[in-house]
Amino acid sequence: MQAFYSDRYVLPLPSGHRFPMSKYRLLRQRCEAACDGLTLTEARLATDGELALAHTPGYIDAVTRGLLSAAEQREIGFPWTPAMAERSRCSVGATIGAAQVALMQGEGVAANLAGGTHHAYADRGSGFCVFNDVVVAARLLQSQWHRMHRTLLRVAVIDLDVHQGNGTANILRDDASIFTLSMHGAKNFPFRKEPSDLDIELADGCGDDEYLTQLRAALDRLWRHHDGATPGLVFYLAGADPHEGDRLGRLRLTLAGLAERDRLVIDACRARGMALVITMAGGYGHNVNDTVDVHLQTLQLATIAQRRWNADPIQPMTTDSCSP
Repeated sequence: MQAFYSDRYVLPLPSGHRFPMSKYRLLRQRCEAACDGLTLTEARLATDGELALAHTPGYIDAVTRGLLSAAEQREIGFPWTPAMAERSRCSVGATIGAAQVALMQGEGVAANLAGGTHHAYADRGSGFCVFNDVVVAARLLQSQWHRMHRTLLRVAVIDLDVHQGNGTANILRDDASIFTLSMHGAKNFPFRKEPSDLDIELADGCGDDEYLTQLRAALDRLWRHHDGATPGLVFYLAGADPHEGDRLGRLRLTLAGLAERDRLVIDACRARGMALVITMAGGYGHNVNDTVDVHLQTLQLATIAQRRWNADPIQPMTTDSCSP
């Protein structure tokens, strides 16, 4: 399985900053040591034209040239530096690369060792998210697929980060070709939610059994919604922050519960012939190694599944013809 990384860009954050910048390098190192069958590729920078599939030209320019106001930087949570701008582009490039491998190259599943920046709106960033990698990649792949096949590529976003994907929901609110599912803490950030196509809100302290029951029901609703028009591409935000050891998550999922979460999503996509892109999204463990353990487990399960994709490849099901 191929996975793309962007950890050469390390932001100069102040001491005590709660964003775990080190987790990306640690995850890549753990993958090299303990994830047999995973091929790691450094991501390229997303272009202005690609970013414009989700973001306004003015916002792209402000990030690129360092024109964000102090208030805009506070909302993002990072001070502007050239490395901040390049890291944000590279994270989008990683999700684009994974989507092209999973769908266009027919490998079935691929990953970004970062990404899942779902709080970014078209015209602003928020919550440690600068550009919305999933929306950019989804729209780019829809365009590329249409040029090749003259059919509409339907996309689904399965967002299992503990925080609601408000930026993604806002950008895609009028786009019926991309279905957004967000399962998140009801009382957690963002405190003003945006309506996804399907939102599942969880109480503080939710554990494995309740979470998995809710997830099975949500996935069933997702598939029933697409009866006869199955998505050809799924973006899975496999956040580590529902873990019981997370500082910001407020849920109580165990490592075993998160493994079952991942299997439910990965196996469902495999069974339905849908190409799958996995992004790591959030994770803020009291111990950064706990967060890395969750992410590594996701990638190990995906790598096992990708071998099955190769052994018995399934063509993505895209049903809507755009031909005259």
